[in-house]
Amino acid sequence: MNDSRVAMTDLRPIDELKTLVDPGKLLTDAASLETYGKDWTRQYAPAPSAIVFPKTVEQVQAIVRWANAHKIALVPSGGRTGLSAAAVASNGEVVVSFDYMNQILDFDESNRTVVCQPGVVTGVLQQFAEDKGLYYPVDFASSGSSQIGGNIGTNAGGIKVIRYGLTRNWVAGLKVVTGTGELLELNKDLIKNATGYDLRQLFIGAEGTLGFVVEATMRLDRAPRNLTAMVLGTPDFDSIMPVLHAFQSKLDLTAFEFFSDKGLARIMARGDVPSPFDTPCPFYALLEFEASSEEVASEALSTFEHCIEQGWVLDGVMSQSQTQLKNLWKLREYLSETISHHTPYKNDISVTVSKVPAFLRDIDAIVTEHYPDYEVVWYGHIGDGNLHLNILKPEHMDKEAFFASCARVNKWVFETVERYNGSISAEHGVGLVKRDYLQYSRSPAEIAYMKAIKAVFDPNGIMNPGKIFA
Repeated sequence: MNDSRVAMTDLRPIDELKTLVDPGKLLTDAASLETYGKDWTRQYAPAPSAIVFPKTVEQVQAIVRWANAHKIALVPSGGRTGLSAAAVASNGEVVVSFDYMNQILDFDESNRTVVCQPGVVTGVLQQFAEDKGLYYPVDFASSGSSQIGGNIGTNAGGIKVIRYGLTRNWVAGLKVVTGTGELLELNKDLIKNATGYDLRQLFIGAEGTLGFVVEATMRLDRAPRNLTAMVLGTPDFDSIMPVLHAFQSKLDLTAFEFFSDKGLARIMARGDVPSPFDTPCPFYALLEFEASSEEVASEALSTFEHCIEQGWVLDGVMSQSQTQLKNLWKLREYLSETISHHTPYKNDISVTVSKVPAFLRDIDAIVTEHYPDYEVVWYGHIGDGNLHLNILKPEHMDKEAFFASCARVNKWVFETVERYNGSISAEHGVGLVKRDYLQYSRSPAEIAYMKAIKAVFDPNGIMNPGKIFA
């Protein structure tokens, strides 16, 4: 052992790192650096120095200790589906990919919990739960490639938040490797635990800036019964909120989404999703509920008729099968991927639900005034106050010029967010994209405390530096 340690001191840092993982699990070729150095954002050019693939907790600890010894920054990488550049390595960092820590380790039927490694794909966990007759409800368009570790790092939300909450609501316990390489086991899967600070919650939404999640125990729920969706066309956005209130007063909704006519047009242009109905409408609402009995289904239809009578809804359709349910959801779930081909400038913002109509009008007026020639697509999780503003790049416009142009409107958009006591990032995290705007949602005192917390867990500043705050 002593000879090995002496020899290791003679190695270059990257060569030394190679000895800490399995053979072939450190890559430095250009294609790998490009692939693993970025996420779904397009503002930043990836420039990592290496990609390392640990397979065990001990290897993660060794990597973090190596990084501390050499003062080399680490960036965590999961499914790389993030939209805040939290997983972007653009300054020579070493990317730590959890692709090979992707196993479901244990299942406790009595507690309805699953122990996952961080690289478990969200959709795999969803399918595992379904195979057990249970349900993992955190769901979004990228669930087929996003990973549980990344979901926890960004506190991912998605389409079911109105009923089931965010990722943090489903994390029973965590094992994390801190910025010093220490392994902590947090909460130990307890439902009730009144023993001081819940450090588990600090790591949820921390974007890897405090340490890396190396194991997560996730809660499951009972499987929903006969999920049914309705798509409703409305004459204006203001009509969507009374529709939400009407259905919420009668049904326990599992989702309530909205999208604009421009969003629907983009989906229809794909050619692989059927149109819900022939009536053109400026806005559309998609709602989902459990039609567990004929009485519930009848109540939904009666509420739909009431909304028609009030003039809030122009047309609508209700799914009658699982195939129809999936097709209706495609109208909403395919939006993000569909418009991604047009290099959108995205803003993920939120306010309390009651403020949504006035808030959207104010933001839409700002965008319309300053970008009259750009196509704007609105959609979002209206039931929890989360709006997605997407400005699409004109086909022949330079990407850098487009992003620079759109960035100029951020000040006015985020000043509006601040005025409504909202959030500049509802579910995508802060990363690099929103870092310079954090003060619109967090006070100077809050930011100071967050920096102090980071210094405790990551005293050398090696864990995903520059993300959330500079």
